Amino acid sequence: MILLNQDDTIVAVATPAGVGAISIVRISGKKSFIAIDAIFSGKIKIDEAKSHTIHYGKIIDENKNLIDDVLISVFRNPHSYTGEDSVEISAHGNQLISKKIIELLLRVGVRIAEPGEFTKRAFLNGKLDLAQAEAVVEVINARTDASLRGARNQLDGILSKKIHELRTQLINTSSLVELELDFTEEDVEFVAKDKLLLMIEFVIAEIEKLLDTYSFGRVIRDGVNVALVGIPNVGKSSLLNYLLKEARAIVSEIPGTTRDVIREEVSINGVLFRLFDTAGIRPTMNEIEREGVSRSREAVKNADVVLFVNDVQQKISIELREELLQLTAAEKIITILNKVDLEILAEKEADVYISTLTGYGINNLFVKLQEKIFGGNAYTEHSAIVSNVRHYENLKKAKTSLLNAINAIKHNLSGEYISVDLRNAENSLGEIIGEITSDDILNNIFSRFCIGK
Repeated sequence: MILLNQDDTIVAVATPAGVGAISIVRISGKKSFIAIDAIFSGKIKIDEAKSHTIHYGKIIDENKNLIDDVLISVFRNPHSYTGEDSVEISAHGNQLISKKIIELLLRVGVRIAEPGEFTKRAFLNGKLDLAQAEAVVEVINARTDASLRGARNQLDGILSKKIHELRTQLINTSSLVELELDFTEEDVEFVAKDKLLLMIEFVIAEIEKLLDTYSFGRVIRDGVNVALVGIPNVGKSSLLNYLLKEARAIVSEIPGTTRDVIREEVSINGVLFRLFDTAGIRPTMNEIEREGVSRSREAVKNADVVLFVNDVQQKISIELREELLQLTAAEKIITILNKVDLEILAEKEADVYISTLTGYGINNLFVKLQEKIFGGNAYTEHSAIVSNVRHYENLKKAKTSLLNAINAIKHNLSGEYISVDLRNAENSLGEIIGEITSDDILNNIFSRFCIGK
């Protein structure tokens, strides 16, 4: 992405494409008010309007032709999303109207915004830090209550506050180490080595706590892949249909009805689950079914959780269980015994006993799923959670640098080595919140935004 002039005034449609009641055209930059006054006819000039006021009027072209009746929302710097003078035009939700409004603005010196440029300007103008800016996309893309809460948590700055606290502590510590370097000849010690070790170890412990939240955060943001596996005719498709509350998969007494992997999504207790109903894994001479079995094995390899479905009328397949253990970790597997409405065989052990006909045991299955995914974690809406791989990698780099600093201290290396390691850790944490950054990082982040945000 090419870096364009940040002094330009930019414009874009801020609402989704399509026909709707309202379409919003957003403008930001120094010439926002002058530009809108060139095409707007109302009771007052927008350049004279107070901030956070709304004004009714008409958009007209250079020939005085009416384009649309609109409402103009005024936001004066620095009290706007971008921190700049901004205007939002609420017009009727017709793409042709929005297009004509933007064409008129382009003629008076406004340019089309880059993807994410409004949020990028908000970051550059100090309205958001980088972690909060990234959370904007996650709020927009959230598909479940849990993912929305997690994104909102980050947008509210809970993670940023924690990172800032740790970075500040490192800066204060490294400042003392660097100060000692200026007094090496006087042999002055501004911080005792044992105290320095304790401070670094504390920061490492806090970083490790954040790293431990990543699996939880990723699940909240991205959802969970769940493979339904079992020999033919044990009720995998019936379980899928029950969870979806619709007949998505064909259910039949004929073995091998499911020939391909069926993928569906469902929200359970606010978490997105991607369910993969697999073909029965078994030896077969049928070429189509063999391809289905091959895809089933891939689904198991990529799954976060495997539901190993059996039923009371068939023996639990030892061979299939052994194959599953070759494809995935034992702790990912939940063994299910289906059709308990027919009979319960005491010698058949399972993690969960269910009936897809009556719904018996399904709530217990939900509990087991949550235990597998979240373990004993009890994070709240006010916990700092890491869900972004960029943040995770920077935290790991910071931890490595701090471990190097501890090693330097224990081996009585000079303060220069300790200082460099501490600064590297500070920079790694700084990259998370944008205190330390580069154009490449910024462009990579904001290029993933939609135009208008």
